[in-house]
Amino acid sequence: MIDYVTSPAGVNVAQLAGGFFEGWASPPTPEEHRLVLERASHVVLAVEDDSAVGFVNAISDGVLTAYVPLLEVLPGHRGRGIGSELVRRLLVEIGPLYMVDVMCDADVFPFYERLGFHRTGGAVLRNHAWRAQR
Repeated sequence: MIDYVTSPAGVNVAQLAGGFFEGWASPPTPEEHRLVLERASHVVLAVEDDSAVGFVNAISDGVLTAYVPLLEVLPGHRGRGIGSELVRRLLVEIGPLYMVDVMCDADVFPFYERLGFHRTGGAVLRNHAWRAQR
């Protein structure tokens, strides 16, 4: 059974060590992942058998806007509706705002479209040397 929690307070680093950030050249450590969750304006985690199997976070001004930078479900748990439920619950947590933005790769867009998001333009800046600079 999946439990959904809206705070990282009861989640420890060991519960985040299950393989998140798949395909990242230099993924965050579980300690950094925990900080990402703690410092987000909003977070929803999917927990099964005392381990996190998915999460989504948002950064928001609480007035007009929110940005959803990360949504991840562990590979062995995909296809079960966990990602959709994480986003639905996050939108409830965020509340009614003028805009909630997500930047995603083209192959992921249909997932967000099913949840009511619309295609738009955007731009990103990625600092791939970030890890080496720390």
